[in-house]
Amino acid sequence: MKLRSLAAVAALSVSMFAGAAFADGRIAAALESPVAAKTKVVAGGAVFVCDGSECVASTAPSRALTTVACKTLAKEVGRVAAFGGETKSLDADDITRCNASAKAAVQTAAK
Repeated sequence: MKLRSLAAVAALSVSMFAGAAFADGRIAAALESPVAAKTKVVAGGAVFVCDGSECVASTAPSRALTTVACKTLAKEVGRVAAFGGETKSLDADDITRCNASAKAAVQTAAK
C-alpha cells in the first residue's frame, strides 16, 4: 500500500512539474520583415517555426517567453515587432533590447 501511494505521489509530482514547465503554451513573434524561406529556430527551449512574417512555437516552456529567447530568435531571423504568449507579451523596452541583437547580427553580416 505504501509503495502504491508513493508511486501515485511521484506521478502527480511529475505531471505538475511538466504542466508548470509548459505553462505558457503557444508563443508567437511578429517579424518586421518576412523570412525568405520556412525556418526553424530553437530559442529558450522552444522550437519556433518561422514562415513569412511570423514565428510560432506551439508548445513552449515558460523560459521561452523572455528577452533572451527573443534575442536568440532575432539573431537568426531579423528584427521582431512583437513577441508574446497566451499569458504575457514582451513590452516595448524588451522588444528594443531584443532587436539590439538583430541589429548587431545584420551589421556584422554587412561587413
